[in-house]
Amino acid sequence: MATYNEIQKEFKMRYGKTIKTCWIADIKSQHGLTRGNAPNRFGEERTNPCPPRHKEKIEDALRYFDMIK
Repeated sequence: MATYNEIQKEFKMRYGKTIKTCWIADIKSQHGLTRGNAPNRFGEERTNPCPPRHKEKIEDALRYFDMIK
């Protein structure tokens, strides 16, 4: 499984933009790839969900690493 840093590098190489790790975590949780809440997270809601305009692009990066189908 790819690290957040590897996913960020792949995204930057493809799209020329740096993304937040919390956006990656949001997409991973939507696909059931997270184990639970981070210990430093307060509450159930994400404070920085992934913007809709980046969702498909992040999913493409996750597909590149065979993390999702």
